[in-house]
Amino acid sequence: MICLEAKLNKVKPIKMKEFLHKFIADRRLRYLTVGSFNAMVGFICANALYYSLSPTLHIIIICILGNIICISFAFFTYKTIVFQTKGNWLSEYLRCYVIYGLAAVLGTLSMWALVDWLGLAFWLAQIMVMIFIPFLSYIGHSRFSFSTGPRRN
Repeated sequence: MICLEAKLNKVKPIKMKEFLHKFIADRRLRYLTVGSFNAMVGFICANALYYSLSPTLHIIIICILGNIICISFAFFTYKTIVFQTKGNWLSEYLRCYVIYGLAAVLGTLSMWALVDWLGLAFWLAQIMVMIFIPFLSYIGHSRFSFSTGPRRN
C-alpha cells in the first residue's frame, strides 16, 4: 500500500492551463473539435431544411441550400479557429467551395440514392454520408483552402 501511495505522489497531475495550451496549439485537435461542432450544426440544419421543405422541394434542391449554409458556417469557423489565416477571405472562401464542392456533389448524390431509392430515413442517410467527409476535407483544407505554402498565387 505504501509503495502504491509513493508512486501516486510522484505522478504530476496535468494542469488545466498546460492541457489547454497543448490543445489550442495542435491544429489537428482544433480541427477535430471544430469539425465535430460543424457536423452537429450541419446535421441540425439539414434535417430542419429537409423536414420543413421536403413537401415542396426536391431533395437535391434542399441539399444544395443546406450545403450553402453549412459550408459558409464551416468556412468561418475553420478560418478563424482552426487555421487562423489572415485576410484572403474571398479567395479562401472560394477555395473552400472547391473542397466542399466535391464532397457536396458526392454527398448530395449519396443522399438522393439512400433516401429516394433505398428508402432510408433522411437522418440515417445523413449520418452515413457524414462519416467520410471530415477525412477528405481536412486534407483538402490544410493543403489547398487555407494553405500558406508556396503553391498559393
